[in-house]
Amino acid sequence: MKKSILFALTLAASLAQAQAPEWKKLRIGVEGAYPPFSEIGPDGKLKGFEIELVQAYCASMGAQCTLVQQEFDGLIPALQSRKVDAIFASVSITEERQKVIAFSKPYYNTPGRLVAKAGAKLEPTAAGLKGKKIGVQRGTTHETYAAKTFTQSEIVRYGSQDQVFLDLKSGRIDATLMDSPAADFGFLKKPEGKGFAFAGGPINDDKIFGVGTGVGMRKADEATLGKKFNAAIDALQANGTFKKLADKYFDYDIAPTKK
Repeated sequence: MKKSILFALTLAASLAQAQAPEWKKLRIGVEGAYPPFSEIGPDGKLKGFEIELVQAYCASMGAQCTLVQQEFDGLIPALQSRKVDAIFASVSITEERQKVIAFSKPYYNTPGRLVAKAGAKLEPTAAGLKGKKIGVQRGTTHETYAAKTFTQSEIVRYGSQDQVFLDLKSGRIDATLMDSPAADFGFLKKPEGKGFAFAGGPINDDKIFGVGTGVGMRKADEATLGKKFNAAIDALQANGTFKKLADKYFDYDIAPTKK
């Protein structure tokens, strides 16, 4: 009897292992409108820090990855409907998102910042932005933070950060809240960002912004795909590949803080 039970358990474990996906081919959801992390180059191809990084992770995992461009607020629905297998698009690991999807360990972490006209002397507080129009990208943690914190402001939501920049430049909004490197490289260091600057200091709120940016995946895939991504994240940190790619885009450390 005991042998029969042991055999059944062994057979079940073997079948489960055989049915577990090997993840040799992956569809990765990316945004393509969030420089310097991901954007469309003049040749129509995706480029940026996260594009290079996910390709390096895929190579480390021995996986053939196809990048699927999607607006940011459509990424989680695309994951849940199985149009993509993972999300790699500066998605912060937050308690709210962890209720619906799983994450790898963090692969980078940066604070949020407010961007406004240079000399505007705005502060990222409810009183400091009273009566102002604040532009945010829909579906982001910055939208959540702005709605919760800037209670005396009008929060204007957009499908992409590029749309936010257009309205900021034209004066239809007074400021935008977003990730600091994306603001720096995607706007402030470009000709269209002339006359604009960071307003106030860095904004950190672990409850809303989370503990860093991770690879998003379905909860059912966390034990298999999550394990592979975590191993790749560790490997590229250890062999210097992450630092080499990060140094290409940033002049400051964006590696997640080890806790």
